[in-house]
Amino acid sequence: MERKVAARLVFKTVTDTKVALAIAVARNPGYESLTERLSITAAGEDVPVQELSDHHGGRFHYMEFAEPSEVTVDYQATVVGSADPDESSLMELIRYVRPSRYAESDRLLPTSYAEFGGMQGEELLQAVRKWVSSELRYLSGSSRGTDGAVETLLHRRGVCRDFAHLAIALLRSKDIPARLTAVYAPGLSPMDFHAVAEAHINGAWYVIDPTGLAPRETMLRITAGRDSSDTAFLSTVGGSLQLLNLKVSAIAEGDLPVEDPSRLVTLH
Repeated sequence: MERKVAARLVFKTVTDTKVALAIAVARNPGYESLTERLSITAAGEDVPVQELSDHHGGRFHYMEFAEPSEVTVDYQATVVGSADPDESSLMELIRYVRPSRYAESDRLLPTSYAEFGGMQGEELLQAVRKWVSSELRYLSGSSRGTDGAVETLLHRRGVCRDFAHLAIALLRSKDIPARLTAVYAPGLSPMDFHAVAEAHINGAWYVIDPTGLAPRETMLRITAGRDSSDTAFLSTVGGSLQLLNLKVSAIAEGDLPVEDPSRLVTLH
């Protein structure tokens, strides 16, 4: 399978702004080939960039701007083949079963046990996916960047990150390690960066996407973490910026597979 992805961002910074960018395809072993190009310019000049390694093959690109700057980022990648299944250490599994900033599993424990009783394993994964999908309404712009799973459940609406946060919190409440994963998603409409949940059962990580907006089999991992605080595509670690333009594309060779939400699928 060949997949081609791209992202173009334009943003404006203030004085002394430090930026972390997470838009590159995760460098996981197993691909036949991964070719990519990253261009970051300001006022027509190349911007010095430092690449930093993150969990699960993710990469952040870090840059600093001493003066106010308008920055243009262009990224393209072509991936051929499939990545090896992601593995996690015991410490990572412990991390992903704990409550986190946007996946407050401790506060949703009563809800999880009331809705899913003694379910475990694949039965629990499917039940959580169906429940979140039925309880929430997908509505662009309906949530704030500070909303977590509890707020999402109260308002009963959100975007992909909100659907994923709620699924993650409910799974962690039942002691299933779960994490948020940012992906390129061929077939997504409208096209954008996409967020899904991954849950660890039977020794493997399986993708859960309660939005059902794109086939999971063609998704490409960008990065993964406890919640969206670990996976934001653009963030400041000093100063501030204004995003002026964002365009994302993701296509897969041939016809897209028909999504069967009941199947267990790993990111590859």
